[in-house]
Amino acid sequence: MKLGAFSISLSVKDLKLSKAFYENLGFEVFGGYMDKNYLIMKNGNALIGLFQGMFPGNILTFNPGWDENCQNIEDYDDVRQIQQHLITNGIDAGQKVNDQSSGPASFMVNDPDGNVILIDQHR
Repeated sequence: MKLGAFSISLSVKDLKLSKAFYENLGFEVFGGYMDKNYLIMKNGNALIGLFQGMFPGNILTFNPGWDENCQNIEDYDDVRQIQQHLITNGIDAGQKVNDQSSGPASFMVNDPDGNVILIDQHR
């Protein structure tokens, strides 16, 4: 299955402090806005989203159709195909994406340990 770009979305208490910490690990701001309480940081192919006050806990995120530079990739599995694959294999894939639709869509699923995984397609 082709899930696209991978990042981890971290729920942080202090965005400014977290930004400085990850900069010390070699990450640079790649997107987002301090005044909107989130930043996307990048180090090579590694992506980390820092989100202050937006959600509880951390989330593993996959972006079908994108690479780690937010560039479109041609060979990917649509979010609807991914969700149907999970359902076919007996996995509760959250609120169902309309399989008659196309384009941007997302769903969340929990792994066996309760970790949240977001499949978030932007195109």
